[in-house]
Amino acid sequence: MSQMSKAVALVTGASRGAGRGIALELGAAGATVYVTGRSVDGQPTTDNVPGTIDECAGEVTDRGGVGIAVRCDHTVDADVESLFGRIRDDHGRLDILVNNAWGGYENSECRPLPLVPFWEQSLIQWDGMFTAGVRAHLTASRLAVPLMLPRRRGLIVSTTANLEALPYMRNLFYDLAKNAVARMAWAIARELRESGIAALAVAPGFMRTERVVEAFRRAGAAEAINGPGGPKETTAYLGRAIVALASDERVIEKSGQLVDVGTLAREYGFTDIDGTQPPPFRIEA
Repeated sequence: MSQMSKAVALVTGASRGAGRGIALELGAAGATVYVTGRSVDGQPTTDNVPGTIDECAGEVTDRGGVGIAVRCDHTVDADVESLFGRIRDDHGRLDILVNNAWGGYENSECRPLPLVPFWEQSLIQWDGMFTAGVRAHLTASRLAVPLMLPRRRGLIVSTTANLEALPYMRNLFYDLAKNAVARMAWAIARELRESGIAALAVAPGFMRTERVVEAFRRAGAAEAINGPGGPKETTAYLGRAIVALASDERVIEKSGQLVDVGTLAREYGFTDIDGTQPPPFRIEA
């Protein structure tokens, strides 16, 4: 996958945030990138946060790749099957799958991420994280593998949290969901270990996404974004980590691992957009 101009990639949940950052960096590397999500031009966006798949696909193309927007609700199996059917019809293969779709933040009962006992939390958040998140990652992965097996190569990446940052993620639903994603990557790697297809989980740090910025604004703390506890990484930093992995002919050696962006930056030599290399994200207990 050293020649990214020939790569066919799918980034789920790419209307905004991490998915958008990943799609744009893959586009800048020359890949054809399918970007999915529910927010499209001319209609209300999810939770009224800026960003659509059409905007993202257009910018992928502007950066030198080929951006293809496909509206897809990753909780609806028929949508996902139609998406992969289109990729099969268009290209007959898939080289890179980035599972980034997530849920659990859209409902007013779940905003911001509640740091309260699980018995006081709404099950709406559980359903969002496990259906729009964990299950969506599994569904996309199982449909991607048949498009990778004939060439005996491919990369499946799932974005998650750095589980070494804190022994407990302070929210039972979030902790279970993020651990499940990492375990899924490990298990997929084991089943694919003779196939030449790599599967791993990648953890960014605290990113300056549209949703994070909006959360600070809604909390009346917009100035704190640039403070000591504010987000330090852009989504491009994560995107560059994905490009580095996809360009590594020996990425199979990392299959099954959970890796963080800060560590990958030092290994592969990439930086964030300001030229810095933010270290692996850690939370003080």
